[in-house]
Amino acid sequence: MFDPDDLESIREGRAEWREETVEPVVDRFGERKETFTTDTNGQEVDRLYTPADVADLDYEEDLGYPGEPPYTRGVYSTGYRGRLWTMRQYAGFSTPEDTNERYHYLLDQGQTGLSMAFDLPTQMGYDSDAEMAAGEVGKAGVAIDSLDDMLTVFDGIPLDEVSTSMTINAPASVLLAMYIAVGDRQGVDREQLRGTIQNDLLKEYIARNTYIYPPEPSMRIITDIFDFCAEETPNFNTISISGYHIREAGSTAAQELAFTLGNGIEYVEAAVDAGLDVDEFAPQLSFFFNGHNNIFEEVAKFRAARRMWHDIMEERFDAENPKSKQLKFHTQTAGSMLTAQQIENNVVRVAYQALAAVLGGTQSLHTNGKDEALALPTEESVRTALRTQQILAHESGAADTIDPLAGSYYVESLTDEVEADAYDILEEVDERGGMLDAVESRWVQRQIQDTAFDRQQEIESGERVIVGVNEFETDEAGQEMDVQEVTAEDQRRQIESLEDARAKRDAEEAAATLEAVRRAARGDDNLMPYIIDAVKAHATVGEICNVLREEFGEYQGGGTV
Repeated sequence: MFDPDDLESIREGRAEWREETVEPVVDRFGERKETFTTDTNGQEVDRLYTPADVADLDYEEDLGYPGEPPYTRGVYSTGYRGRLWTMRQYAGFSTPEDTNERYHYLLDQGQTGLSMAFDLPTQMGYDSDAEMAAGEVGKAGVAIDSLDDMLTVFDGIPLDEVSTSMTINAPASVLLAMYIAVGDRQGVDREQLRGTIQNDLLKEYIARNTYIYPPEPSMRIITDIFDFCAEETPNFNTISISGYHIREAGSTAAQELAFTLGNGIEYVEAAVDAGLDVDEFAPQLSFFFNGHNNIFEEVAKFRAARRMWHDIMEERFDAENPKSKQLKFHTQTAGSMLTAQQIENNVVRVAYQALAAVLGGTQSLHTNGKDEALALPTEESVRTALRTQQILAHESGAADTIDPLAGSYYVESLTDEVEADAYDILEEVDERGGMLDAVESRWVQRQIQDTAFDRQQEIESGERVIVGVNEFETDEAGQEMDVQEVTAEDQRRQIESLEDARAKRDAEEAAATLEAVRRAARGDDNLMPYIIDAVKAHATVGEICNVLREEFGEYQGGGTV
């Protein structure tokens, strides 16, 4: 970008500036900290960046143009000038009726895609009347037991007109089957179904722990979904490879990037080993990243992620379809950065995190409600979170040009540094046999835990300021907050609905379809057609997952029982 003589002159000028201008000021007044970094164990931030910091940057090879390899500047040639990101508000609580009402409200308020949250029993493959579900029904999201519940959630919502993201992992095949069944009931062609299932089990073993089956059968289910959807629902993303929860567990940006792409590599390898053509399923892969606090580091992370995935798919897997090499991602603002103290501050945090995601070129975005550190968000806080996105889209100017921070000496340097650190981590993962082995040995988990421990120490010592928590505190005693609550009556109504669904179905048909799922699990048939038959016969989430538990076993964090 600059000839060697210019760069040498710039280096000499920076050294002279530091010696003659900066050091006398520092000697007299000091600086806020001796060392500045992007985040815990993150990138060290220099005082000043110049063209010398990006001397090795090759525009065509390292950046290119939007919509062209290596996609650093974005996967779409028109960016947000053609179409804005999909605005999704993660929603789902209590009963299917309540969730349907919330979805209609959000769509009326201008939301452009749905994002479905499930309660903990559903995430773990239990029905609402199971002993393990007691006290948790409808609390973390909506309770889904049978096809009747899914039909209720999407009552009055045409599936050919919305895109739906479902945050579901171990039972993802069952909930996807229910969504397909709703579309069939509505008369929607399966090719018109759009959305995403999270379906990322490796991340569950790493950070979130809502797994059911051991890794090997889990990978089999995932590849069955890849295969089925490539033929039946080609516009539905079959997995959302998630760094979000890895970051929430305490990782650095570089660790989030490395472990997420490492999981992606593992899924692609499993599918190829199962006989799938990489260019048939890879275009349906999607990613899910965390929108954290440091704006510039997050933009660098997103840009590096696109460039890395292009190179990985091209060099490791010989992908030829350009769509196989385009990393498309959803972003959610950082739940772990929300504070229970001075919750109004969370509105500001979320706005900055959303700005980072948009500057980084996200395809869809969820902005957290200010009260999510306390409970499920109220209608008011959900509206404010959605308005944050709409103001960003229509008033800030951030969506008017593509990759607006490109060319910044700092951002380009930081993009290279985050990428280099992520590749170093991936190299160690490869030396340990890949992500599956690195996860099963708990090496990945230890890396994240160490970083989280360091961060907590920084907060407790006051080295890292969290506004309203360890600095700028106020006395909030006696303040009342409007918090969304799920009552015992809500849970009772859901259990009664489940009992009614079981009573009115054809019991023999449901039993026969469950037995067909069992036979498929014992063999090597694709599980998805059998699971769709089962949900259409009104077999429940718990019944289908229990059949698979009996055949595959349960993973307990150190093995199978």
